[in-house]
Amino acid sequence: MTTMSKLPTKSAREAAKFIAAHPGTNAVDAIFADLSGVVRGKRYPIDHLAKLLDDGLAFPASVFLLDTMGECHDPNGRGYSDGDPDRVCKVVPGTLKPVPWSERPTCQVLVTLSELDGSPYPFEPRNILASVLARFAELKLRPVVAFELEFYLIDHERTVTGHPQPPISPLSGRRDSGTQVYGMAEVDAFAALLDDITQACAAQSIATGAITAEYAPGQFEINLQHSDDPMLAADQCIMFKRAVKGVSRRHDLQATFMPKPYLAEAGCGLHMHISLLDRAGRNVFDGGKAGLASPTLEHAVAGVLDILPESMTFLAPNANSFRRFLPNIFVPIRRSWGFENRSVALRIPLGAGDARRIEHRVAGSDANPYLALATALAGIHHGITRKLTPPPAFEGNAGFEPDPDLPLRPRRALESLLASNVLGAYLGADYLSTYAACKTAEYDKFENHISAQEYAWYLQPE
Repeated sequence: MTTMSKLPTKSAREAAKFIAAHPGTNAVDAIFADLSGVVRGKRYPIDHLAKLLDDGLAFPASVFLLDTMGECHDPNGRGYSDGDPDRVCKVVPGTLKPVPWSERPTCQVLVTLSELDGSPYPFEPRNILASVLARFAELKLRPVVAFELEFYLIDHERTVTGHPQPPISPLSGRRDSGTQVYGMAEVDAFAALLDDITQACAAQSIATGAITAEYAPGQFEINLQHSDDPMLAADQCIMFKRAVKGVSRRHDLQATFMPKPYLAEAGCGLHMHISLLDRAGRNVFDGGKAGLASPTLEHAVAGVLDILPESMTFLAPNANSFRRFLPNIFVPIRRSWGFENRSVALRIPLGAGDARRIEHRVAGSDANPYLALATALAGIHHGITRKLTPPPAFEGNAGFEPDPDLPLRPRRALESLLASNVLGAYLGADYLSTYAACKTAEYDKFENHISAQEYAWYLQPE
């Protein structure tokens, strides 16, 4: 009697093909972004790759409810109280990519969490975005999305007071100071690092665009290209941030997406460019010519502005996030929109009508891209389905003073979230309350610390 040899699975063939194309690879990182946007995961030997692609891996469900420092606060009884049960993580198809900045040859895959019955785990940010995207499929509309992220390069050496400082320019040998926005000399100075970032992104199939020196020393922006797959755009945003940090380490620098590392310098934003295509591929935001918005665009703008207060804690998720919101520095501090106006929350860039889009300018660079995009798309869907009318387009400087109805402090933002009238229907009321519980515990922990300034002000001499 003869026996047929077992044929290799599709995953085994994929693993073998990848290893053949990337010889020497000896580890695979299975990664995901948690509630705070922190990349977490597990590292496996490369000979586990085929099994990982086939079967996935187990992870405690509470991993998506950790604070920024990785601590579980048992939000709404999830963590200690429920025994911290495992769930199944499956590899996201198409995410097997090399990690060019790794000192040892490594590859990575993105994973997503499922309930035991195979349904999406409802407290994973990626699944939150998927639930919002499903609503657009019902409308036969497809969002097109691009992210723009600002970040700082920082010297590993801190000041005598322990504060961060800009890196020393490879060209001048001096530490940069002052603002040289759009300065090409700054791009030239760090060209080797910036080139390595774009090459690492290319190796991971992340399409990048323009590179810009921003408003502060060591601050840069690298644009990501538009995608008609919003989930892919958010996945690549997570991968991009990891690449920037990894490549910078290889250049003996630190890259940070902290929104406001220097009080006196510009903050870092996460701008989202969003348009909508119908089934024929037409942009439903097209108003016919420059300076015009379609009725659908106006409804979308109205919806995003309507739920902006309850969205703020996702757009500004950390205590430092709110330091960006100051008057007259091109950071939105009012519920406003306008054409070609960088002082508003929702900017409509100039250009041909078929390129009409909303530039959502509120989020900080520390925002979780899945959650930030989910709130923006929820607002767009809310406005379109209810045919909401926006206020008049703003002309001039909208950043002259804060909007009293916009919660520009961490605790106020959480209060607005818990008083949500709309967002809970899109993201899930359980998720909103659990997110708020997690962030409240984090803020409590953050505030339970005596800073050097507190001693300097209040520790009075005898």
